[in-house]
Amino acid sequence: MVSSSSFGPPWHTTFSTPPSTTTTTVGRQPFNHLSQCSPPPALIFQRRSWFDKSLLPLAASMTLLLSPLPAHAGLLSGFSGLESMPGPELPKFDSFARFNEENQKKYAENDARFKETPLLKELLERSKVNKEKNRQATQDKYCLRGAEWGIGDCSAEGMSPQERDEFIAMLKKKVGVE
Repeated sequence: MVSSSSFGPPWHTTFSTPPSTTTTTVGRQPFNHLSQCSPPPALIFQRRSWFDKSLLPLAASMTLLLSPLPAHAGLLSGFSGLESMPGPELPKFDSFARFNEENQKKYAENDARFKETPLLKELLERSKVNKEKNRQATQDKYCLRGAEWGIGDCSAEGMSPQERDEFIAMLKKKVGVE
């Protein structure tokens, strides 16, 4: 039976049954009508990709691991780099050196004057107070959380339900939650 369809595997264009059932004997070996066709390119590619993905990297790895030759760092091994080389000595101008020294003196005087201002002293003192206050507020917040969850130093475990509620209410008041 001949099919007129040009789609699908090649046996559809010639026979209506798969090639495994259409064998004839030519000489001593069975002759399959499709044996003369090469496999589809996808199958060849799959075989190569399996080969490439497994055997070649394995062979390369084994060659590197089992080779008796030591690996060398390359051409620049032992070269410390460009950063370690001193640059060329540049000419120095007296006017630039004097200008730089004068500016450094001005900057040092201004810094010393600024460090002695009452504004800076007040800001530093306020900063110390705020740091201590924020540290205590953070500790109180975590103490309240520990009491509510029943863990840590502020745990309310072992307290009666009334004592526990009073303790948590006191912590909330201290933290400012309520």
